[in-house]
Amino acid sequence: MEQPIRSRSFSRSRNFPWIAVIVLAVGSASAAARSAVAQSSAETSSADREQAYQELVREAEPLERLNRVVRKAARFVRPSVVHIDSVETSFPRNEYIEEAGSGVIVSFQDRYFVLTNRHVILSALNTPDGRTRFSNITVELSDRRRLNPVRIWDHPETDVAIMEIKPSYGESLIAARIGDSDAVDVGDFVIAVGSPFALSHSFTFGIISAKGRRRLELGSDVDLKEFMQIDAAINPGNSGGPLINMRGEVIGLNTAIASASGNNEGIGFTIPINMAMRVARQMVERNEFRRGFLGVTLDRSFSPEKARQVGLSNPLGAMLREVQANSPAAAARLKPRDVILEFNGVRVQDDLHLINLSGLAPIGSVVHLKVFREGRTLDLEVVVGDRTDFEIPSQGSRR
Repeated sequence: MEQPIRSRSFSRSRNFPWIAVIVLAVGSASAAARSAVAQSSAETSSADREQAYQELVREAEPLERLNRVVRKAARFVRPSVVHIDSVETSFPRNEYIEEAGSGVIVSFQDRYFVLTNRHVILSALNTPDGRTRFSNITVELSDRRRLNPVRIWDHPETDVAIMEIKPSYGESLIAARIGDSDAVDVGDFVIAVGSPFALSHSFTFGIISAKGRRRLELGSDVDLKEFMQIDAAINPGNSGGPLINMRGEVIGLNTAIASASGNNEGIGFTIPINMAMRVARQMVERNEFRRGFLGVTLDRSFSPEKARQVGLSNPLGAMLREVQANSPAAAARLKPRDVILEFNGVRVQDDLHLINLSGLAPIGSVVHLKVFREGRTLDLEVVVGDRTDFEIPSQGSRR
């Protein structure tokens, strides 16, 4: 009885090492195989990743060039961008209400000015005693110097203000380069600069989303509206700050946002710099902005149906409802129901577009019009008049 047991025991004891060796040998072979596969896979993965990385490097080069351009443009314009603090003093309780915004340094007539939005400094202009206190407006430069304006001009109809500043003796100012906003098109890259939530000299990047935004509600005083729409983030405090192109040139003045929350939602509006500078120069040179005048009343209800009635396929252009006697339009022989299609080579989009084009046209300039009348297209010329000669003077003030 014990022998078989021993035998079994023995045979088990003799066979276990063999089985163990076999198992260990198989296990060792399997581990070696896995190690070899893993090593091959790692080498393949490493090679693939290196190849992927090199492809990324090559394909990122154009973007990195753009990134370098953005950096250089931001550095270039930075010394010309300012932060503005405007303080309103409330009488008789002597309370102080502080508002913040942005601006950009420009230069002409061998003088330096800060171009900004009128609403940025409005609280300091509308003091209870009717006097403007320049000490209530502080302009902070990029190097932390602080200046007060020595003179201010503002234009309610465009929400543009310009303030003259003078540096201390021996100090200098750097004016921004001014671009051409008429050359800007949808899709162009842009950089918005300003002081969102008082965080001065903040830069955001985006594109021109649209042009010719005119039907915006910006207060009862603002009636010359010709905005570019941008998706570069702007927030409260960006008002008055510059919009620049990739050359570092100022092409716009950031003014407003469309938002349900009051903060950036990707829809911002900027005044084209050509428009802002035209107003600013006239305000400084003549102490007023002389607004162009044709002497027509426009049909605000010009619709596709009315366009078809007069023989047009679409309602692009501006239809005249009335022509004022003895006006530039009357002298050019314009008539009611005429549709102005072009103004000095610019395709007229709607009635507000024509108001802006004529209002900003130089006084006394000869403008070529393309007019649709009774199924025919006519070429006419009109001499732009001065609005103050025909009706209530254009608003604007100097201080």
